[in-house]
Amino acid sequence: MAIPKPLIAALLLCFLVLHVVEADQMADGAGQKRSLLQKMDCGAACEARCRLSGRPNLCKRACGTCCARCNCVPPGTSGNQEQCPCYYNQTTHGGKRKCP
Repeated sequence: MAIPKPLIAALLLCFLVLHVVEADQMADGAGQKRSLLQKMDCGAACEARCRLSGRPNLCKRACGTCCARCNCVPPGTSGNQEQCPCYYNQTTHGGKRKCP
């Protein structure tokens, strides 16, 4: 009596899924999701970056967009863009720097 190939494939697939789920639970420890990169608090970082801006709402909005894309905000209120290349390289359709 031969075992059908679809049955063998289904069993292997179930085994693989269970193995992946178990490995994920063991890696999470207490069941919390982990990511390779820690997400930064864009609101606080942009608040600090834009605190001296003449147009703080516009600055915070642009900074928040850039922070969400790059997960990085340069230190200080201006300059230091070389510390966050992704942030520094964001441009508008007109070719101007997007991020304050």
